[in-house]
Amino acid sequence: MEKANHLKKGEKGAWISIYAYIVLAIAKLAIASIGNSDALRADGLNNTTDVVASIAVLIGLKISRKPPDADHHYGHYRAETVASLFAAFVIVTVGIQVIADTFRNVLAGVTAQPHMLTAWTALGAAMVMYAVYRYNVSLAREIGSSSLDAAAQDNRSDAYVSLGAFAGIIGAQFGLYWLDPLAGLIVGIIICKTAWDIFRDATHTLTDGFDERQIKKIKSSIARVPEVKNVVDVKGRFHGNQAFIEVTILVDPDLNVKESHAITERIERFLQDKHHIPYAHIHIEPYE
Repeated sequence: MEKANHLKKGEKGAWISIYAYIVLAIAKLAIASIGNSDALRADGLNNTTDVVASIAVLIGLKISRKPPDADHHYGHYRAETVASLFAAFVIVTVGIQVIADTFRNVLAGVTAQPHMLTAWTALGAAMVMYAVYRYNVSLAREIGSSSLDAAAQDNRSDAYVSLGAFAGIIGAQFGLYWLDPLAGLIVGIIICKTAWDIFRDATHTLTDGFDERQIKKIKSSIARVPEVKNVVDVKGRFHGNQAFIEVTILVDPDLNVKESHAITERIERFLQDKHHIPYAHIHIEPYE
């Protein structure tokens, strides 16, 4: 029930991103057309692609809420990670497009002096998206959602894109036309770096990667249980944002089944309480 409530909260964050992107995209494209700003127009088109990424995150969160079935015995939590991966591809596409457009404008010798209204629009959009970023990153940490965190990083990148557009427009007012392509290049690199970070984390999870330091902490905690003679092995993997741990321990061979089972239950409880791990499989072997 608690997991379902967390996923519902995550959906709220995704919807906030979608609404913000739709409103900002319409406003930017309209004002860019009136104020003759290629930077703001590109920023608006960027937001339209962000709508697609946010919808992907929303779909991933909804699928994650589905209970286990005949084909998915461990549930559908990895749909979140797949959504993060999709978001990374969308973000890197936008980043490459921003960089390509920058070089295209430089080679074409494009020079323009857009209306100041476009600058204030870009600055206002940056402030809105940074506020959305702060909300979503806080919510993602609260509920432990990888896909919502990916969406939050995208929100932050979009705030930077708008700031870059603002800087370029202001520079054009003073004849510093080179500021526009420079800002575009820097923003494009930032977007691609964000996409790489999300892609790296998502693929690490999908390939059953797990933090070695966390494994050592878990192994050390289990070793302090009085009845545990030795911790043979600890393995970990993520199913979406849910950690799955497999532990092999050695105990007194004279313990009966009931006593051995009590040890596993105690280990499972403190793994949940101390390390926030909801799923643990404890395998017991006799200590020789």
